Amino acid sequence: MLSMQNSPYSIHPGWNASGLQDEGCSARSDIPTLSGINTLRGSISSASTGASPDDTSTDSPDWNGEQSPDFDASKNFQSSSDGGMGESRAHDMVLSDIPPKVEELDDDVQSVKRSEVGNEFDHENSGAPATVPRKRGRPRKHPLPTPGGQAKVTKGRSKTGCITCRRRKKKCDETKPACLNCQKNAVVCEGYPPKEIWKSGRQRVADAVRTQSLVTIPRNLPLLIDGVETEIDRRFLDHFVYGFSRVLTLINDDSNPFKEILLPMATQHRGLMHSLMCLSGSHLSGLDPEPKLRERKYYHFHRAIQDLKENITASSSASTTPSEEEQLLVEDPIIASTIALSLNTICEGETNGEYRPHMDAARYLLVSQQPRNEKFRQFIVEFFQYHDISNALTSLDRRPALLQGTMRMPEFVPGASAGMFLGVFDGLFNYISQVTQLRDRIRQRFNEGYEPAVDYQTLSEAVQIDTAIRTWKTSHEEDSSNWCLAQLYRQSTWVYLFRTIRPSRPSEKIAQVVDDGLAYLDRLPQDAGAYSIVLMPLFLLGCSAFLPQQRERIQQGFESLKAYSNLRNIEPAFKVVTRVWEIMDTKIEDSWDWEKIIQDMNMDFLIT
Repeated sequence: MLSMQNSPYSIHPGWNASGLQDEGCSARSDIPTLSGINTLRGSISSASTGASPDDTSTDSPDWNGEQSPDFDASKNFQSSSDGGMGESRAHDMVLSDIPPKVEELDDDVQSVKRSEVGNEFDHENSGAPATVPRKRGRPRKHPLPTPGGQAKVTKGRSKTGCITCRRRKKKCDETKPACLNCQKNAVVCEGYPPKEIWKSGRQRVADAVRTQSLVTIPRNLPLLIDGVETEIDRRFLDHFVYGFSRVLTLINDDSNPFKEILLPMATQHRGLMHSLMCLSGSHLSGLDPEPKLRERKYYHFHRAIQDLKENITASSSASTTPSEEEQLLVEDPIIASTIALSLNTICEGETNGEYRPHMDAARYLLVSQQPRNEKFRQFIVEFFQYHDISNALTSLDRRPALLQGTMRMPEFVPGASAGMFLGVFDGLFNYISQVTQLRDRIRQRFNEGYEPAVDYQTLSEAVQIDTAIRTWKTSHEEDSSNWCLAQLYRQSTWVYLFRTIRPSRPSEKIAQVVDDGLAYLDRLPQDAGAYSIVLMPLFLLGCSAFLPQQRERIQQGFESLKAYSNLRNIEPAFKVVTRVWEIMDTKIEDSWDWEKIIQDMNMDFLIT
């Protein structure tokens, strides 16, 4: 405070920049302008010299605040007081010469003030205000922010929130994978939209061209084998090779004709492959009830039927005769496909005659178009005759083609050990066909009321068949599983003959032959390939079992057979046998005609 009072540049409080006292202002002083400071300086100078303010003196201090050498402040102060000026007035004038205290301003504000002062007055010239040139161009619509200040940034709507919060127009905390805001409000957080990377027009065009080129290029490899398309199809194929093929013939090794002949042929014929996959799928779906297996099995069935129709239509409407090799690749697989579809009805356990169109087609093709591959012809003829002759045992209107003379055996007849189905090539099934012919004659005479129903001609033919059965021998090694199976077939053929020419009543002869046949059945190993063709002789023995103890052993034989092959025609066959037993116990004479019993049960199926 003392320094400020003694300073020659202090201003007395209560006086404004013009030297006038402000009303009611005693505690603060305003910062004087430059014009007011100049006026006070002129008054102090004139007061010290006794001249008017307009007079100039060389003893006045210069603008830099320096005094001339002759200047004496106390002397001037005394002279001024003696000159009539009031003490307070002189004191104030002296104080007015002290510069005011100026508070420090920011650098930006000081620069602005200096520029304004420098532009307004020209101290070196006349002190007149300088004209500031106007800047060119339009004035800014949005003025620049104040220097040193922080411009306010307008925040836009966030686009990175979850889908739920954006739809609800709520602020999202963007927590991954589900935001906490949705969890707090008990709503389902739908996640976040995929991030889109900005791309220029040229990049988008390049991406579109690349995508179009990828569409034209196939992404998947072609099928190695037509018909084997999915993982389930591969399961069907493995099951056919390693499981199902062994229950169809006597042969269980690699020489099995289903693996050696049909499967290689199916790799070059799509329709046959669909038939084999359908056949394998039907058997596998009986072991595994998975719905996908049955669904895929039906797919192969419809494709096999469609391809079969297309091939038959194409071969019948062909204008030119194809070469022998082309016929071999087309006709033989068609025949094999019809046989496979017939077996499919056995696997499915169908009892409404679904096998008939397939067996009829196979018969037509075998008669009209002989297979050109001798090995395939040997297999397919034996296979067809085995099922065709067995079919006559359970139906009234299906008679073997062998009896009609429309089909002959192949010129090359292998030994019994080389056959896939026992009893076909070695003549035993010929005797079964002859017995069926006798049954038709006896049934006709009985229905027409002839007495006796078995005439002398029928008895004469029956004696010849009996002699042939007694002398029949198999080439299989004695005591082997196939030898036991051959003896079982021999016993069942004789039972079939005896039950045909004799009335339906118990006898010691029929009881002995049935017991012997069951003894041969018991000697078969549980995993023997002979079980694949046991159903037909077991059915004949069952329709001749008058004794309760024989029926129990027959039932056990059906259970063992089902456990081995899992073919679903075994169950309806046992139902027919059970019905025959019921008729034996009530109307014993009616049990002779089990074909009619099956017809009355509205059943029609193969017992192979």
